[in-house]
Amino acid sequence: MTDRPTIAIVATGGTIAMKNDPVTGAPVPALTGADLAAAVPRLPDLARIEVVEFANVPSAYMGPDLWPALSRTVADLLERPDIAGAIVLHGTDTLDQTAYFLDLTLASDKAVVMVGAQRNASEADADGARNLLNAVRQILAPGARDMGVTVTLNHNINAAREVRKSHTNNVETFNSGEAGFLGHIDEDRVVFARKSLRRQTLPLPDRLARVEIVAMTAGGDGGQLRHAVARGAEGVVIAAYGFGNVNEALYDAVVEAVAAGVTIVVASQVPHGRALPVYGFKGGGSTLRAAGAVFADDLTPDKARVLALLALPVTRDRQALQAYYDR
Repeated sequence: MTDRPTIAIVATGGTIAMKNDPVTGAPVPALTGADLAAAVPRLPDLARIEVVEFANVPSAYMGPDLWPALSRTVADLLERPDIAGAIVLHGTDTLDQTAYFLDLTLASDKAVVMVGAQRNASEADADGARNLLNAVRQILAPGARDMGVTVTLNHNINAAREVRKSHTNNVETFNSGEAGFLGHIDEDRVVFARKSLRRQTLPLPDRLARVEIVAMTAGGDGGQLRHAVARGAEGVVIAAYGFGNVNEALYDAVVEAVAAGVTIVVASQVPHGRALPVYGFKGGGSTLRAAGAVFADDLTPDKARVLALLALPVTRDRQALQAYYDR
């Protein structure tokens, strides 16, 4: 047993760390990472487990204020030669965004597996323990290195860039759409089917850019974009319709924002497909590109913002930014 590899578990909270409050009956943060690891009896047979208690917050609380420190924490662990890989325990609401931020900022080829749960630890059929066990098995499997940060729940392995949450409560919630899973964790072995070809690494800046998201709504007047600009946004992601279309009022606000030096990134609200500058009516994607907007390819608005947080401190050049989104 002395030759077991060491795996780091970084706990951040989320449903996987919640139990039902005895007074209200509603799930609240209750368990540490050490508690969760101790609840999986098979873990000590597979690896030495080192737990880092980074936070214990609902994932709705996770974001740019915590992401840089989390990335540095994981990076420091991965630099140690005795650490085979890292597991990040996380709530599912923002799990895909945190995974993408880590994938963009971690340079190690060691496996980093994001794990959450759809059912809290008080439920008889809680899924957290199985997901944690599978993450350990994934890290130890042949071929696990150089896969980037993955999101692994319900036996399915997803790439950080492509994964998204697709159901509010079903355990089969995380999938990668048209890109498909990276692989699966079966009872006898871990099967890797592919690697993501669209990964990139950006430096972790001293300060993330200030980036907001403004959604196109039927009849919207552009006021939300103007408000974001007035409050000091350096970049704004437009969650547009279809290929990347907005109405005349929001188009006018985009033109004003670009003139004020604000970077505009156009993403689509549609779950699948790319944002493309196709239509030529005022507010169509072609006119937005001509006005100076960058297009987010197939990234969700949330992930388009994550990339902008890191890319804007590197460059404000539109062509250079477009290259990051096209990668």
